[in-house]
Amino acid sequence: MSKQATLTIGDKDFPLNILVGTEDEHAIDISTLRKESKYITFDDGYGNTGSCESDITFIDGDKGILRYRGFDISELAEKSNFLESCLLLFNGELPKSSEIDNFKSKVSSHASLPSPVEEVIKSMSGNTHPMGILSAALQALGGSFPHLSTNIRPADVDSFEEAASLIVAAIPSIAAKTFRLSKGENTPEANNAFSYSENFLHMMFGNESEGSIDPAVSKALDLIFLLHADHEQNCSTSTCRMIASGGANAFASLSGAVSALWGPLHGGANMAVIKMLNEIHSAGDDGSQFIQSAKEGKSRLMGFGHRVYRNYDPRAKILKSACDQALEALGVESPILNIARNLESSALQDEYFIARKLYPNVDFYSGIILQAMGFPTDMFTMLFALGRAPGWLSHWKEIATNGKRIHRPRQIYQGSTLRPYVALSDR
Repeated sequence: MSKQATLTIGDKDFPLNILVGTEDEHAIDISTLRKESKYITFDDGYGNTGSCESDITFIDGDKGILRYRGFDISELAEKSNFLESCLLLFNGELPKSSEIDNFKSKVSSHASLPSPVEEVIKSMSGNTHPMGILSAALQALGGSFPHLSTNIRPADVDSFEEAASLIVAAIPSIAAKTFRLSKGENTPEANNAFSYSENFLHMMFGNESEGSIDPAVSKALDLIFLLHADHEQNCSTSTCRMIASGGANAFASLSGAVSALWGPLHGGANMAVIKMLNEIHSAGDDGSQFIQSAKEGKSRLMGFGHRVYRNYDPRAKILKSACDQALEALGVESPILNIARNLESSALQDEYFIARKLYPNVDFYSGIILQAMGFPTDMFTMLFALGRAPGWLSHWKEIATNGKRIHRPRQIYQGSTLRPYVALSDR
């Protein structure tokens, strides 16, 4: 028999089932409460509400744990790569070599963008933020493949594998095309001899005759993508699931997720890190004055601490090592990189930050790496979306496959009570 909790309202008791997750998470199931009591629960912003049951990603913020499909993120970072992790997220199991080869082949075959998608990018280039372009381009991509975007759930689920490989292939091409157009340059053709991340760097910064990409640099970028691939029910993923619950296809659902990620409170953290570092440099500070200002509550230290992780962000530990290796391979030295190192060193040794568990997070290191690689800051969130796409797709698939009813939150109305209409002449 399942465990139960009891909610008492007045003189009446309402028994509520307790759900227990595979990692011993406990939740009170209130799905019958409104029907039986006429009450709803209130949780502004869903901070304490489990909106779904999912078997994709597990996070324990207190212990600093992140797992995709049961596999620890540190082990995946060491032994896997982004494309393999895509298949893990999609299907729930580590793929066989034949499945990886098949997926790589499909991704390679979709590297060239359809004409309607290129036209959308061209028409918006120069005046629109890259995230706005990506959101529109994903809609155009779905429109270019109507058999993959039918809004008929069984059909869209059946074609998920093709749609997923198309989206994973297209986002780097959309990003590279957007960047090259902003510079008035042509985008090099994809090179099938390169890995996924090498190809993206080639399309972004290379040329047709380029022979190789530094492995430390491409590894760091691939790691950034892998570490961002999913993070359970964040703003953009919950948006994706909400849209999918209405029966929308994967392209439409991801377009909405991109728009949610565009918000600076969600996807703009690593941009904020670079902005902070530039401001510190402009003030002639090496970071020491800023650290003191942050301790006095006068400045905010961006890229430190995390809403979910009350311990060290496990992704940050992994990315720190890759960051050091990538910077060495790139041979980049700049004042803001030195400032970043000073901030990192001070925060890791200062009892003020240690006591508050304000450790560097994944955004701190990813911003530094992307800046050193040459990515403009307004492209950072687009790269976040590139990495997060397999997570969004996996959550879309989970919703579409389970076929539950449309998501429909409730509210507590705080507006005017009933009042009569006033004629225009009497106002």
